[in-house]
Amino acid sequence: MNYDLDEVKEQLEDGDAQLFDVREQDEWDAGHLSQASLVTLSGLSSGALPDGVDKSKPTYLHCRSGQRVYRAAPLLESLGFENVIPLNEGFEALLAEGFQVEV
Repeated sequence: MNYDLDEVKEQLEDGDAQLFDVREQDEWDAGHLSQASLVTLSGLSSGALPDGVDKSKPTYLHCRSGQRVYRAAPLLESLGFENVIPLNEGFEALLAEGFQVEV
């Protein structure tokens, strides 16, 4: 799927999409994107989802290097998510693109 990171940021700011960080808790604790929710790949493997997610919204996924998102996407789709978009850019690349970080 093609996407434009500026459009992704705009959708997130407007509340029209959601961003899931599929890294693990220790990686999240070291710093995470301010608009992301932690949805670990290990948690997804057991069917765990945070409260308040909207399965109909575009759901962008990111991780450290852009690899785990491709394992997480089919898991989310199997849980009923309608529009899952794995981001090829890893965490550091997204920071370089202007995504805000929290520590």
